[in-house]
Order: sequence, then C-alpha cells, then structure tokens
Amino acid sequence: MKTSRNPLALAILVSAQIMVPPGLGAEIDSDVAPPPPRVEHAPPPRDGYVWAPGHWAWSGKSYNWVGGSWVVQRRHMHWVADQWERVGEKWHFMPAHWEQS
Repeated sequence: MKTSRNPLALAILVSAQIMVPPGLGAEIDSDVAPPPPRVEHAPPPRDGYVWAPGHWAWSGKSYNWVGGSWVVQRRHMHWVADQWERVGEKWHFMPAHWEQS
C-alpha cells in the first residue's frame, strides 16, 4: 500500500501546533510524581519564535511526554514553560503562559 505525503496538509498540521494559543491548558493535580524531564535539544533559534520545551502531561492514569514546539513570540513578553511542582502531598501542574517582561 502506497502512502502519499501532502506538503500542504503537513504545513497546516505543523502551523496548528505552533500557533495554539498558550494558556489553554488547565491546572491539574496528581498524587503521582511526574518522571524527570527528558533531555530535549532545542532546534536552532528562529526569528519571531520562542522554543517551548516539552513536558509531562498527566492523563489521569499515567504521564505522557509532550514534545517541545515553537511558539510565536509576543512583544514585551517572555515565555514561562509548563511546570510541575509539589504542593503538600500532591503534584500541581501549571500550564505554560506569557508574562510581561
């Protein structure tokens, strides 16, 4: 069976991942500690974009790695990456977001 590759479809999918507005993620609590972050080598810099590193996402049953991606840069703002922090007996997820510089 031959599979065809459609460059336009691929470009649309990649653009959709890059342009997803940050802050759409939800804050989540988990009783299970996330694994250590994976070593991820960021690609070379791109004008007008910042690299959003990957993170562990909690599915409610297990953690799944979400690879890093490019995010369109915003003037006078800096990117704060997704992060897990321990709060009491639970692990709390703070989604990535933009902050004023």
